[in-house]
Amino acid sequence: MEEGQIEVDSIEPIGFPDITPELARESGFLGVLDLLKIAKHGKGNNIYLIRFHYIPARRKRSAS
Repeated sequence: MEEGQIEVDSIEPIGFPDITPELARESGFLGVLDLLKIAKHGKGNNIYLIRFHYIPARRKRSAS
């Protein structure tokens, strides 16, 4: 990943029924099981959907 920043758009608590195949694909995974293999940590009691976007670093102007 290039230099830049990540800006969080939203954080919302969700439940297992909210983790749909569509959400998994939108998040870059092949499906729900693929997402859970990566995202599940510990007991998995709390689930949050975090939406964010990438902001590229500003290019430095070269001295002329």
